[in-house]
Amino acid sequence: MSLSINRAADVLLGGGIIAYPTEGVFGLGCMPDDLQAITRLIEIKQRDPAKGLILIAAKLDQLKDWVAEEDLERLPTPDPGRPTTWIARPGRNAGPLLRGGNEGIAVRLTTNAVAAAICDKVDSPITSTSANLAHMPVVRNRIALIKSFGALVDYVVPGDCGPADGPSEIRRLDDGSLLRPGNK
Repeated sequence: MSLSINRAADVLLGGGIIAYPTEGVFGLGCMPDDLQAITRLIEIKQRDPAKGLILIAAKLDQLKDWVAEEDLERLPTPDPGRPTTWIARPGRNAGPLLRGGNEGIAVRLTTNAVAAAICDKVDSPITSTSANLAHMPVVRNRIALIKSFGALVDYVVPGDCGPADGPSEIRRLDDGSLLRPGNK
C-alpha cells in the first residue's frame, strides 16, 4: 500500500487529481489550495461549482485554518460505521471555490484507511467529491471507476471502499440537523 500512497501524494502535490476509495464510495480529489486543480476537478465531474466540495482529513489538526477554530474543537470523533460530513464555519483557507455558494465548509474525518493514509502523507486535507458525473449514480466498483474516470484523472489509487455502503450523511455542526441521509 505504501507505494500507491506515495504515488497518490506525488500526484496531489504536483497539482494532479486522484480517484481513491472512501468510506462509502470512490472519490475524486486534489489539494484544497490548488485552484487550478479544483477547477479541473469540477470540470471532470461536470459539477455545478455552486455546490462546493468536501474536505476529508485523517485528523483534526489537518483541518486547522480550513475550519473556524471554535468549530474545529466541536467536530465529533468519527463513527467508522456511519461516516458523517459536517457543515462547519469556514476558516481562513476555505475559499469560495471550495465552499461554492455555501456559507459553510463541508468536512469529514475519514475512517477509510487508504484515504486517511493519503491525507497523512500530504499532511493536509484533500478535496473529496463522489466519483460520478453530476446527476449519475455513485461508483463503488473499481472496474466501473477505471472505465468512467481512468483517462480523466492522473492516478487511480488501489483500495476498497468501506465500511459504509454509500455516501456519507451530511449534518450541520451548529445544530446537528440532517441535510442528507447517508447509507450504512
